[in-house]
Amino acid sequence: MRAWLALLAGGAALGAYAAEPELPPDAAVQAALESYPAVLAARAAVEEREAAARGLEAGTYELNLRLSAANRHERTLDQNLPEYGVELERPVRSGRKAQLDAELGRQGVERAKLVVGDALHEAARELLRGWFDWLRAERQGVDWKAQAALLEAQLQAVDRRVGKGDAPQQERLLAQSVFEQASSQALLAEAKAAAAAVQLGAIFPGIALPASPPAVSLRPLAGDAQAWRERVIEHNHELAVARAEAKRLQVAAARADANLVPDPTLGMRLSSERDRTERVLGFSVAMPLPGAARQATAEGAVAESAVAAQREAVVLRRLEAQAGALYVLARRSYEAAQRAGAAADGLERNAQLTGRAYALGAVNLVDVITARRMAIEARLAATLATLDASESRYRLLLDAHELWPLDVE
Repeated sequence: MRAWLALLAGGAALGAYAAEPELPPDAAVQAALESYPAVLAARAAVEEREAAARGLEAGTYELNLRLSAANRHERTLDQNLPEYGVELERPVRSGRKAQLDAELGRQGVERAKLVVGDALHEAARELLRGWFDWLRAERQGVDWKAQAALLEAQLQAVDRRVGKGDAPQQERLLAQSVFEQASSQALLAEAKAAAAAVQLGAIFPGIALPASPPAVSLRPLAGDAQAWRERVIEHNHELAVARAEAKRLQVAAARADANLVPDPTLGMRLSSERDRTERVLGFSVAMPLPGAARQATAEGAVAESAVAAQREAVVLRRLEAQAGALYVLARRSYEAAQRAGAAADGLERNAQLTGRAYALGAVNLVDVITARRMAIEARLAATLATLDASESRYRLLLDAHELWPLDVE
């Protein structure tokens, strides 16, 4: 708790990250997540579990109605005497079985609701991943188009020098080839962006893509690893589902243990005998004699409950490791993106100066092309580093439930 309070005091509250201009609008995201097939299936499963819970609470035992008719022949009187009978029987749940069945139904409904939250979370992760796949391709296309424009200007400078006889024709061929290469990369990035847009639109048709990719800015991450780990674990649906399943199986084990005592069947019989001259009212109790199968079932339920508890522990350890790793990735990728941006700025200035020197005849074209290629590679690396850092940060915010609403009432 102290770590989390320190996180809030160390910078902007996490809730301030709820709306981001470089992401789709929150309303569109919410609509897309709610209409996602896995989420709809999970919500339908809640209704199924609610119906199952009502069935568990009501119980599976029902009244059995038995009608009988007979004909008694009296030899002494030499006559037939009709007889009729009506019997009602119903097994009843003994002990705490009805209470345990109702609790088992409630636990099933609770688990199903948590699965809805888990489905929303997984859908949000897929949406975030698809959005950044499209954004990467779009931003790379922007970078390549900008570089192609610079190389085209360089080609024009080479043309002027070749026209004046200050440079050989070979330099023009080299400048032309480099420009065509950059143009090809721009087209390839555009194709990848179009493919990513088609894929994102097919999976989340309610997400409208902007005409131009939004700018992505670097933002630091406040707080320490422990605070983020606690927040992620607190809101993780997968862990909540595992815990709910372990609790449900504990109740199931208690129900199986209670079933070691068989349920009696109570009956009432009303009959008319000897042609209505006799009326008989009787009651009956039937009790099954338990065998080894009940004990084996109870032992299996206890073992299954123990397995679920260990699965919960496995999920907890894995999530703690993932949350810690995601925090480290978000922090380190932010630092790496800062350095990559600084390197790209420096190499672009170097490429500009080298281009001016070429125009003055101070350097040859190979030096210009080398400087420009280094600037291109550095800018592309900086763009990808910025996007990776931004996605890692958003992924951490998403897992901490500070990006989009994912909680289910």
